[in-house]
Amino acid sequence: MVSKSYSNLLELASGESPSLGRISRGIPRVVTAPGIVPDLDDSDDEASNASSERSSLSPRDRTIIVANQLPIRAQRRPEGRGWTFSLDKDSLLLQLKDGISEHPDMEFVYVGCLHEEIPISEQDEVSQTLLETFKCVPVFLPADLRSRFYHGFCKQQLWPLFHYMLPLSPDLGGRFDRNLWQAYVSVNKIFADMILEVINPDDDFVWVHDYHLIVLPTFLRKRFNRVKLGFFLHSPFPSSEIYRTLPVREELLRALLNSDLIGFHTFDYARHFLSCCSRMLGLSYESKRGYIGLEYYGRTVSIKILPVGIHMGQLGSVLSLPETEVKVAELMKQFRDRGRVMLLGVDDMDIFKGISLKLLAFEQLLMQHPEWRGRVVLVQIANPARGQGKDVKEVEAESYAMVKRINEAFGLPDYNPVILINKPLQFYERMAYYVVAECCLVTAVRDGMNLIPYEYIIARHGNDKLDEVLGLSPSTLKKSMLVVSEFIGCSPSLSGAIRVNPWNIDAVADAMDSALEMADAEKQLRHEKHHRYVISHDVGYWANSFLQDLERTCKEHDRRRCWGIGFGLKFRVVALDQNFRKLAMEHIVSAYRRTSTRAILLDYDGTLMPQASIDKSPSPKSIQIFNSLCRDKNNLVFLVSAQKRSSLSDWFSPCENLGMAAEHGYYFRLRRDAEWETCVTVADRSWKQIAEPVMRLYTETTDGSTIENKETALVWCYEDADPDFGSCQAKELFDHLESVLANEPVSVKSGPNNVEVKPQGVSKGLVAQRLLSTMKERGLSPDFVLCIGDDRSDEDMFEVIMTAMSGSALSPTAEVFACTVGRKPSKAKYYLDDTAEIVRLLQGLASVSDQSPGSSVPL
Repeated sequence: MVSKSYSNLLELASGESPSLGRISRGIPRVVTAPGIVPDLDDSDDEASNASSERSSLSPRDRTIIVANQLPIRAQRRPEGRGWTFSLDKDSLLLQLKDGISEHPDMEFVYVGCLHEEIPISEQDEVSQTLLETFKCVPVFLPADLRSRFYHGFCKQQLWPLFHYMLPLSPDLGGRFDRNLWQAYVSVNKIFADMILEVINPDDDFVWVHDYHLIVLPTFLRKRFNRVKLGFFLHSPFPSSEIYRTLPVREELLRALLNSDLIGFHTFDYARHFLSCCSRMLGLSYESKRGYIGLEYYGRTVSIKILPVGIHMGQLGSVLSLPETEVKVAELMKQFRDRGRVMLLGVDDMDIFKGISLKLLAFEQLLMQHPEWRGRVVLVQIANPARGQGKDVKEVEAESYAMVKRINEAFGLPDYNPVILINKPLQFYERMAYYVVAECCLVTAVRDGMNLIPYEYIIARHGNDKLDEVLGLSPSTLKKSMLVVSEFIGCSPSLSGAIRVNPWNIDAVADAMDSALEMADAEKQLRHEKHHRYVISHDVGYWANSFLQDLERTCKEHDRRRCWGIGFGLKFRVVALDQNFRKLAMEHIVSAYRRTSTRAILLDYDGTLMPQASIDKSPSPKSIQIFNSLCRDKNNLVFLVSAQKRSSLSDWFSPCENLGMAAEHGYYFRLRRDAEWETCVTVADRSWKQIAEPVMRLYTETTDGSTIENKETALVWCYEDADPDFGSCQAKELFDHLESVLANEPVSVKSGPNNVEVKPQGVSKGLVAQRLLSTMKERGLSPDFVLCIGDDRSDEDMFEVIMTAMSGSALSPTAEVFACTVGRKPSKAKYYLDDTAEIVRLLQGLASVSDQSPGSSVPL
């Protein structure tokens, strides 16, 4: 544990006194961030105003960058006297700061671990040094916990799974270990605690990076409901079939959804994530004006798809170094001056980089094209693996054995076909290899992004001094050639590269030959296309774009009422409109007691009966509640359902005074003994002969789907089908039906797990209008209106009821309660959580009616 408060350290680092620093940065000692205390009406507004006041005091924006590793290099001084620290110029976290142009005054604070282990006695001093000098907040972890977190859960379980490796045996990825998972959660909690020490929740943005810290958003959101939080995943996200094997799959998904913005390198990764949210959490996404968003308990979680770029300034500086020129000249003598063509591979020594597959393909090239023997050399630079374990050693041993075999088979006294460099190289040395290489090979079997191709393109573009070393004239057009795996994140952005399936050895060998044989003019065109993309989509473009989207997504925070629900890692925040609140039992009962002319409209499926229920008939308890409400002469109770009128008549036959509307209001009657009437003119139903064959076609091709044939409507239901396929088929069916029924007097509607065709003009809103007009004709002006529903079709009722408040249909002092089921955007002003709460509410009203006989006003 670090004994000093990082808030105080920030004040010291900024050169301000603690009191002034606390005011200017707004770092509270007792946090009063809005949204922490749930369901406080006035306090929310006050907190929002206070938040705005504090924001105006902040001199500039600040972003807290959180990652597993700080962009810092540490070195123990001679004789163990303290530490020397320097910035890691190769760190993406540092590069994104340099690339920010849209927010030049933005301050960055970094939170993460150091590579080196710092003794406890030195941690306070190191913390203050790093904060004052580099604005870095180190997270210190005990060695055992760090090992179980990083080498355990991250590298043995998450990393293989995210790269599509299932733990089918102990040798293939790590089997799930609950102790390692607990270590992972513990470390994420420690990171959250350190962020809480420095964050100003009203003003600061938090940007979390990569799979090491997936559950961190939950801890931050739990503490600050309105925290401005972005997350970027730098690894792949696997398909749902792979991801669903993870025992803690839901916890990780919900944690990511506690972010405001989630970033992915490619659409494939985002699509897999969205599919998992759909299949496991029942969430659907929408694309609005180019932005993809998930509605999650009233919050919009935005999805960002943008691959990271390179730091152009850094690469330009390295290419201009004298050491780079010297190394390029040396490599020219070693290869080009001797008539050799260099193919280059730069990969980490791990199982997913496909080094052995690349070597097999190169061996195939030499076998199939003997003309390249003695002329082409594959230089494979193998960077040290980031993880540990048996698989790394196996990859290394296999690579050495294959290099030895190829060199023995095709080598000459002064020629080795493969040169394996298995040691760390200086960055300028790597750039020199890029400059000289005729083609770069990146054949990973799975990789989140991989910036090697981008670096190669910039290196091949070179500069004037390198052109002199290479013997090129200023007018010479630059050229480059790439062979890239289709399974890496940068592949979609490199349309001029030769894309290959790395598992297809013959295809990769052919790609190598094509790259070597390709005409210079073609190489120049491909290079120019890639160069334009790389320089315009650098790391600054990526960081600016992400932060702009994060700022846009968080604009709605102070306009919503927020509170947390759920325990542990299932915690989430509900965010709703300021005027949207839970319907309190005492409030509505009080209004019910003091009113005398009441209209009650109730949806059935999803409101009084759970959607998932197989038996849709009402329980004896529900019948008793309806009878109690209907016996009260002050009440007019109406059940509005999508069910057929025959089903409603059978189910509610004991309820004599219950009004009912069937099939979304096409049929209705005011009481049991009344005849069924229609809200609209009975139309010709010959359209069914067109629609039903179309629905039948989709039913045959969509396992788990059914057709419900009502008197006036046809409904295609797919709640038992595969959610992704069912949703896809529903969209196709919707378009198909709209096309074939364009000239028919019907409308096609898409609902929850269904597509429905019904007569035009039929809606539940029509029922509400009919009910209010009927009461008005009888000289009744309702002073109490209760309307409850759960889905999109009920929004029409809510709209009619809310509009009637400004008209003459209701009493000027009418108490109106439009209530939806669940906390979600709605035209209703109130909500209740589920059907059980609806039933309890109606039971409470029924008990009031039972205790006090109705007035003499006949309804």
